[in-house]
Amino acid sequence: MTAIVYFSRPFENLIGGKKEYLSVGNTKVVAQKIAEILDVDAFALIPEITYPKAYQAVVTQAEQEKMINERPKYQPLLFNLAKHQTVYLGYPNWWGTFPMIVATFLEENDLSGKNIYPFCTHEGSGMGNSINDLQELCPDATIHIGLPIRGSRVEKADIAIKNWLQHDQSKINQLEE
Repeated sequence: MTAIVYFSRPFENLIGGKKEYLSVGNTKVVAQKIAEILDVDAFALIPEITYPKAYQAVVTQAEQEKMINERPKYQPLLFNLAKHQTVYLGYPNWWGTFPMIVATFLEENDLSGKNIYPFCTHEGSGMGNSINDLQELCPDATIHIGLPIRGSRVEKADIAIKNWLQHDQSKINQLEE
């Protein structure tokens, strides 16, 4: 079985170099598109303590979390990860990698033997170091080629998403047969 797990933050974001208010976070938009194409459920990592709405405040908090290696807590996910062989993992690129709430998820869940397909939203930094960081936190999982999407282009990313999924979907079908 396949599941999508993602962290996304709406509110004030930097889009194309300008601050804009988003009612839905960019990573959630991508996660929903993937969920629709694959016809699977998507599960959000929702922080127990909400991140600030102001862009600069969240940038400062994210930097602090990374510097002290903090592990923010998230609300319980309502699915059994053990039943899923494939996990699409989505996140924004914060300070060159995934947010520390994603590290919390990775450390609290056994992803050994699972296939992880990472996707991230960014405004110019691509996947950053997140693939290496994923391999470090999930050494017994198979980390596949990731999909970086500029946050300012998520609404127009359907073809890129479909191409990425088609490339990897044949591998998923082989693994689950």
